[in-house]
Amino acid sequence: MTDSNDEIATAALGTGGPEVGVQGLGCMGMSFAYGPTTDEGEARATLERALELGVTLYDTADIYADGENEKFIAPFVRAHRDQVVLATKFAIAADPEHPEGRTVRNDRPYIRQAVEDSLSRLGVDEIDLYYMHRRDVNVPIEETVGAMAELVAEGKVKHLGLSEVTGGELRAAQAVHPIAALQSEWSLFSRDIEAQVVPAARELGVALVPYSPLGRGFLTGAFVNADNELSSDDWRRTQPRFTGDNAAANAALLEPVRRIAQQRGITLGQVALAWVQQQAQVHGLTVVPIPGTRRRSRLEENTAATRITLTADELAALEPIADKVAGARYPDMSLTSAGRE
Repeated sequence: MTDSNDEIATAALGTGGPEVGVQGLGCMGMSFAYGPTTDEGEARATLERALELGVTLYDTADIYADGENEKFIAPFVRAHRDQVVLATKFAIAADPEHPEGRTVRNDRPYIRQAVEDSLSRLGVDEIDLYYMHRRDVNVPIEETVGAMAELVAEGKVKHLGLSEVTGGELRAAQAVHPIAALQSEWSLFSRDIEAQVVPAARELGVALVPYSPLGRGFLTGAFVNADNELSSDDWRRTQPRFTGDNAAANAALLEPVRRIAQQRGITLGQVALAWVQQQAQVHGLTVVPIPGTRRRSRLEENTAATRITLTADELAALEPIADKVAGARYPDMSLTSAGRE
């Protein structure tokens, strides 16, 4: 049973986009990237609990565990189809010449096949929010969004989204078809989008959907050095910020987060999420972060952060952190907006 006071507020994604809870749920980690496979029963209970708390935006992608993540959340989505806003993505594909590698495709034939495959795995007739996961600079973005718009006209997709595009690319896309949401990394550790992307989104009325708002768990204090603390199959061991000397330097940057958490009687993660949620007021646009979790206890902690408002002094104490972070957010930044701005 959920007290109505526990339910999170709502916001609209873009102009004419769907109304969703002001915090969504990233589902990737339930079956991909973050170490050993999760407790399936607890993960499914987390999906159900999220809906009780007013979380209605559920985020996956076709590349997560090669489609298995879409299959994992499919029964939940179908059981609550009228309440769930389902988001999935295309663009990151297996490289036929290098089976372990990945390539990026934005061409029309690939998009049309990708959407059919996702619809089949999910067992639905229509995807609520369909994202271009990464940008292939060899295909004009107008051509890619034009192909995506065809899916809307055909009733296979309701709304369009983009991920990791520049401000200029967002404007070019919006000229072809309304974009409901732009998904990019945004956190106390990752603020590069504020230079060009956030102003463009605000100007165009596009919602920001920050992924990794908890710095892949680093901002919660869950681990300090990925090399020493995370399993060999944990994807975070490939991230420059979480290994070697960078990890130690970045862990020290959490001191103001820790101090605010102690003074407030809340967790480090709640401070970090409250900061991201508050960027809606700071920058004047809709912000719906999608922290990922496998557990109900963490989910409840995360959604409670939507009701925390940081003071001007607390915001000022957190302001310098991003500029001091050691290491890039990916080993190869060419597929991020920052790598092309």
